[in-house]
Amino acid sequence: MHVIALSEATADMVELVGGKAAGLGELIRLGERVPEGFCVTTESHRLGVIPQAEILAVYQRLGAGLVAVRSSATAEDLPDASFAGQQDTFLNVTGANELIAAIRKCWDSLHTARATAYRDARAIDHQAARMAVVVQRMITPAVAGVLFTANPLTGRRDEMAVDAAPGLGSTVVDGATTVDHYVLDGVTRDDTGCLTSAHLAELRTTGERLQVHFGRPQDVEWAIDGDGLLWLLQSRPITSLFPLPPETGKPLPRVYLEFGHVQGMLQPVTPMGMSTLRSQIAAMLASLGVRVEIVDIGGRLYGDLTELARSRSSRKRLVKLLAVDFGPRAQAVMEHVLADPRFAPTTGGAERGAAAGASSLRTAGRAVVGILRALARPDAARIRMFQAIERMRVRSAAPDDLRTTADRLRFLRSQDTEDSADDIMWPIVTGMLAAALPAALLRGVASPDEIHTVLGGMPHNVTIEMDLALWRLARGADEHRQLLLDTPPDELAARYLRGTLPDIGMAGFLDDYGHRGVAEVDLGVPRWVEDPAPVFAAIANYLRVTDPQQGPDRRFHRAAAAAETALDELAARARRRRPVRGTIAGFLLRRARSLAGLREAGKFAGLYPLRENRRQLLLIGADLTAAGLLEQPDDIMFLTLDEAEAAVQSSTDHRATVASRRAVHRRELRRRSVPVALLSDGTDVEAILPSEPARDGTLAGVGASAGRVTGTARVVHDPATAHIEPGEVLVAATTDPGWTPLFLTASALVTETGAIMAHGPTVAREYGIPAVICVPDATRTISTGQLVTVDGGAGTVTVHRPPAHDREDEV
Repeated sequence: MHVIALSEATADMVELVGGKAAGLGELIRLGERVPEGFCVTTESHRLGVIPQAEILAVYQRLGAGLVAVRSSATAEDLPDASFAGQQDTFLNVTGANELIAAIRKCWDSLHTARATAYRDARAIDHQAARMAVVVQRMITPAVAGVLFTANPLTGRRDEMAVDAAPGLGSTVVDGATTVDHYVLDGVTRDDTGCLTSAHLAELRTTGERLQVHFGRPQDVEWAIDGDGLLWLLQSRPITSLFPLPPETGKPLPRVYLEFGHVQGMLQPVTPMGMSTLRSQIAAMLASLGVRVEIVDIGGRLYGDLTELARSRSSRKRLVKLLAVDFGPRAQAVMEHVLADPRFAPTTGGAERGAAAGASSLRTAGRAVVGILRALARPDAARIRMFQAIERMRVRSAAPDDLRTTADRLRFLRSQDTEDSADDIMWPIVTGMLAAALPAALLRGVASPDEIHTVLGGMPHNVTIEMDLALWRLARGADEHRQLLLDTPPDELAARYLRGTLPDIGMAGFLDDYGHRGVAEVDLGVPRWVEDPAPVFAAIANYLRVTDPQQGPDRRFHRAAAAAETALDELAARARRRRPVRGTIAGFLLRRARSLAGLREAGKFAGLYPLRENRRQLLLIGADLTAAGLLEQPDDIMFLTLDEAEAAVQSSTDHRATVASRRAVHRRELRRRSVPVALLSDGTDVEAILPSEPARDGTLAGVGASAGRVTGTARVVHDPATAHIEPGEVLVAATTDPGWTPLFLTASALVTETGAIMAHGPTVAREYGIPAVICVPDATRTISTGQLVTVDGGAGTVTVHRPPAHDREDEV
């Protein structure tokens, strides 16, 4: 079948007619007004022969006048790949020769550089892509544009947005003209711009109809002709919207705060990891006297803070509580939410309040005891903490008598949970408080830069100890320097796992730290012991450091010495100017230097049971694969524990479920930004906040580590293969401990999210490198190769020049 009428195209014919033609066929069947036309199918493209006779016969039946010739590829107008503007459209085509030439050009546009790059970014197979071509009678519009059935800027689902301009709609899509922008929220407006209120009402009604039919928000191209008739030229899913929170059935709006960036993780969590993390985070918060439901939105961890926001007692301290771990962006959105009348304090929650109050009193009592013990005897608190972590490591090991999948499931369901939480939690909390409180006590006496200096080079940080251990390993591997520099990290990892790599001490390092990795809190993510490629990439970066003074060990010791000197000077000055406050601040800062480095230890301890749980799950996955219920062992990470148990007990085939979830996970992995906070209607709260006035070449963020450095930017999305030259500025969306080996060769850190006490800034201070966090869209605004100045005191990043042409961003 080489040529078919658009009215014959259906949604299940994408492989034959492409996404655009399939969508137009659906619109015609829905009864919408669509210009008449036909489709040259992918079968013709596959054969490489344009069926001229068939095309010209159908063209004659259209009237042989002006037509629009538009691409309709098989990977176009899909739920997760719009291909907007990536392939060609030709308007006002007339005559047989022009028509055949336009069809040929549409075919050729399948393999343009921009279309190829778009497919690469979405892991779409080039060989499988085929091109159909849509030919339609040309509409001469008086006005044309685009209708979004959900607001693409804010994510709000009960608003529509329209961009319109006189003449051809291509000027709107291409950004070639100034457009009139309308937000349709159900309120009738006076006639303004190029559209009347009647036009807007018709567009809104049409959008509601299309959204109901297609079952998801739509991006609709339309045109209004000289007679005032509305024509639909295309309808495809809006691919950029962040998923909606789950429906709760409650009338008032709800607010959800993103929790993953606290752990330096914006990538989606696997279903098995999500099922584990939701319960763990809720339990951890409950131990602190905070009740929060953890919700899966787009594979990310969001906490439902609605009840806290509407509670008269909790809302008073909510913004302050977000300062330590969540940072200023989260604080700004929550301040906005608390000012929204829809989140005003509610009545009738007395019973919940009483229960929460009792729980809070119990927690407060434990907190007072734990914090006072740690403040009084920090060394003893540290010893108790590491003893508790060692107990956790030992307890996490599976017994030797696990033989069957049923045995392994019982182990996963009923692990020993000896309560060592207080021994681990309160020294960490004490250290964080001791580091955070002096800023207020020393206001007017010490600058943030000085306090950041005091908090640098902090001892007792397990992540720093890991980084320095890897540095020592790299120094000892110098005889294999060229092998480690010239061989790709994944090949080195494969050779190590096969046992064909020279012994550089990797086994010992992985014995101590192999349970770590990027996004390590996700049970579904491989550990370094399974895939050490990121470790080999870090070693190569270390080997590029040729100046001994820039070695991370020396940088760390310099930061520690500078911190002790600054602390002595600051404490003396503070006591002179404010004797009481100065004495307290000095005491707290000294306790911070004893305890704040422990912040990483709690998470480090929790990774031991995760490592063993993952090992047992992979063994269960291997059994299910052998039984034909999964395709491969790690498919089990795309199930929940309940689903895995059902597969074991009832031989449930989960292969289709896993394939569907893997596709969604791959799509979400491509998402470069995640909303800090969402409302239940899909609103990205940060998107509706007033924007700061832009300053030429300067990006504003929050200073999190003192110092000022000018260097070449290196934008990194995946630390597993990142190549960082000594002295480059690391720019990332966020970081977790699995990223920190990169810090050893970087001269400064810039991130889009974070809090001053989060992983990235903490480690930056340890090495004495400047850090600026909470720089919106830093990874898109800054390009690899640009010269930038990072000022940790001012909280700014200044971009000086365009990137060099021979450098590319990391992917």
